Amino acid sequence: MTADLTGTYLTLDDGRPAIRLGRAYDLPVDRVWHLVTDPDELAGWFPSRAEIEMRPGGRVMFGGDPNMEDSTGEVIAVEPPRHLSFAWDGDEVHFDLASTDGGSTRFTLTNVLEAADTAARNGAGWEVCLAALDAKARGERSEGPHAGSEAPWKGFYQAYVDAGVPSGAPIPGQP
Repeated sequence: MTADLTGTYLTLDDGRPAIRLGRAYDLPVDRVWHLVTDPDELAGWFPSRAEIEMRPGGRVMFGGDPNMEDSTGEVIAVEPPRHLSFAWDGDEVHFDLASTDGGSTRFTLTNVLEAADTAARNGAGWEVCLAALDAKARGERSEGPHAGSEAPWKGFYQAYVDAGVPSGAPIPGQP
């Protein structure tokens, strides 16, 4: 079975590689902003629990990912409730929210990559994470991105590789 990919591999204007994924939520921007910035909400879908000091230069504390050590990052920019970007382990993560005419929200996640060979791995991980966010946005229970061996990241990873997205970086928690 082939996984349906929602991410796109791209090269930004400044030459850096990135993965971009988008979602539409039938929720107002303020609610989606809460889902993507509140530590308790993030814990249900983001790869790590993230405590964010919501100011440029603010510290981001990441922890609780069973496959990675706790780490810190730094807020690059924050414009509530439309944009948040932060540095994380050599990468950048950007959240952009926009209202639609119908009162829904368009959410875009852009992961600017330190190395191109992480694209397939990160894209697969974000697919799983955003599926958990999708469930939260619908008010459904989700096991989150660390649902164990049943999490479909391997199928997504292979689909990204098959699509020609750069790969080869080590996968945390895998031999």
